[in-house]
Amino acid sequence: MTFLNHLDFMIMLSLIFSVPAGYYIFVPEPLRPKYYYRNLGSSGISDILPYVASATLIFILMDSQREISNFLGLSPSLNYDRYMLMLEGTKVSIFQSLANPTLTYFCGAVYLVGFPFLLIFTFILFLFSQDDETLKEYVISFTLIYLIAYVFYIFFPVDVTGHVLPGMVPLLYQLNPAILGIVTICSPGLNNCFPSLHAALSVMATMFILFKTDLRRYKVFAVVTTIFILFSILYLGIHWITDMIGGILLAFISYFLAIRVFKKRFKDESTHFYMR
Repeated sequence: MTFLNHLDFMIMLSLIFSVPAGYYIFVPEPLRPKYYYRNLGSSGISDILPYVASATLIFILMDSQREISNFLGLSPSLNYDRYMLMLEGTKVSIFQSLANPTLTYFCGAVYLVGFPFLLIFTFILFLFSQDDETLKEYVISFTLIYLIAYVFYIFFPVDVTGHVLPGMVPLLYQLNPAILGIVTICSPGLNNCFPSLHAALSVMATMFILFKTDLRRYKVFAVVTTIFILFSILYLGIHWITDMIGGILLAFISYFLAIRVFKKRFKDESTHFYMR
């Protein structure tokens, strides 16, 4: 528990300090006024509440996954690893042929800090830019990814590669005992593999950054970070190649639905700012 508390604190602290640092690094000075102000009075706070509610719902669903599976009468030992083996064999094990401590710690940092930074900082950019339309599209896409993936996690559980394939180990969980405690919050059985949320959410965030902003440095950072995330989930022994591909497809589907299907319903006809 002490390890868990310390690691949680370190990750939270790094994210808290990285957000203002990211603002000064990735937002050019001429554009900073557009990303700086939003009225957080009573009306401003009420605008944020739906996003907080969405995040809370997702957390409750993920935390209750085992209870929901039991309620539906699904076997705790249910898994579909055999289908992953049929699809791709042991090809993913090639990534751990590169294993060394430096690379493992780097990939762990990308997984635990780089990934949440990408999602949180992008949300904060849209929130404080007052680009309400893009903010809603981003949150809708984020929520769709979780809800669609959740169906697979309940009915199509797949164990992590490090627990299935010979010669592969879950390197992420070996970095620190507390990491396993953090991961099991969202994946109690360590079988929330297909589709990969890290792949889906990082690709989705990068698409919004590329197509909805004109922040060149942040675009480069997002693309590079996403590439590292996709590599890390395979290298660390926690995802199959099929998981990654499924996550990428889910990102495209959720992005399309958010900006097309939901556009008319949620379009804000009032004056709003686009990031030019």
